[in-house]
Amino acid sequence: MRFEAEWMRGGTSKCWVFEAEHLQEGGAGLDVLLPRLFGSPDSRQIDGVGGATSTTSKAVILHRPTGDGVDIEFTFAQVGIEEAAVDWGSNCGNCSAVVGLYAIEKGWVLPDGDVTRVVTRNTNTGQVIVQRVATPSGELPDVPAAHMPGVPFPGYQVGLGFQDPAGKTTGSLLPTGAPTDTIAAGGTGWTVSMVDAGAPVVIVQAADLGLDLASYESWQAAVEKQLDVLEQIRRQAAVRMGLAATTAGAARAIPKLAVVGPPTATDGGCDLSVMMLSMGKPHPALAITGSIALTLAARTPGTVLHAITGDAVGATLRLRTPAGVIETWSEDHGGSLLVGVDRTARTIATTIIHLPEVSGSGAAASLAGATL
Repeated sequence: MRFEAEWMRGGTSKCWVFEAEHLQEGGAGLDVLLPRLFGSPDSRQIDGVGGATSTTSKAVILHRPTGDGVDIEFTFAQVGIEEAAVDWGSNCGNCSAVVGLYAIEKGWVLPDGDVTRVVTRNTNTGQVIVQRVATPSGELPDVPAAHMPGVPFPGYQVGLGFQDPAGKTTGSLLPTGAPTDTIAAGGTGWTVSMVDAGAPVVIVQAADLGLDLASYESWQAAVEKQLDVLEQIRRQAAVRMGLAATTAGAARAIPKLAVVGPPTATDGGCDLSVMMLSMGKPHPALAITGSIALTLAARTPGTVLHAITGDAVGATLRLRTPAGVIETWSEDHGGSLLVGVDRTARTIATTIIHLPEVSGSGAAASLAGATL
């Protein structure tokens, strides 16, 4: 079998981008097809196109809807590495940034002025994301020149505005109804905030983990020593937020977990320090959907994050991450709240992926069921 695909970088992630009709030719359900394409289960993904890390084992599947004011719908797939499994439970903000660029490069949306607006909808969550792709003089630049933290080379600038993002997965910004809750794990009671905006996130205070608040550089090593208890917290939060019936049944990708602390004297005007976990390991930068949740959490009195930022948060929120400072923004757009962040994206390769025949067409997430 042969599959047309684009290999693209969006933000600090890489993903394989497929048009929905191209995957239909495989005949197998996506829960079977995608792991085989990516080379899973295998920690190296040596016989597939996966990158063997959580930020590079991702797929985006595109569909062009008719009407409804949406230019493109897309489904995000987090493909397992050691497991032949696909997590459909959330979106990836970084990979979302490739959708508007793809649409313009393929001629699905024509450039319009210095900034081209592409309205996209993520089918995992129902979230509308208004993308703003820089098209100076009405076209994509010949050479991309926009930079962002965590990526050494430039790409095309893409702004992502999440429209009214609260509660898209669970139905409520505060799924438990409270700004803070106590979760027992590892013999300790942890005061956390569980927030759903962009993606469901459970927020843990760095101080409670014993992290050195004056030395952000020391956080990763300290967090890695406590991954087991953090996973216990995350799985219990999944049950509390209504995302899983049992802790054993919690998905790997959601809820996300963020460790937060106050800025230090050397943070250069940041509002807070953040370390997020992705698929059980420290994220090299920041999950963008998670940054949307953190932005609304900072504006919600009573959350552990609001206790750090207070009421001083303005139109932007500056987050210190392992890759550098990431800034989110909020604005009104036609009566809707847009909470967003600027990313860069570019196409790395246009290719044909070759694959032997696969079996297992009875997978739970068929193309028709999971994507369209």
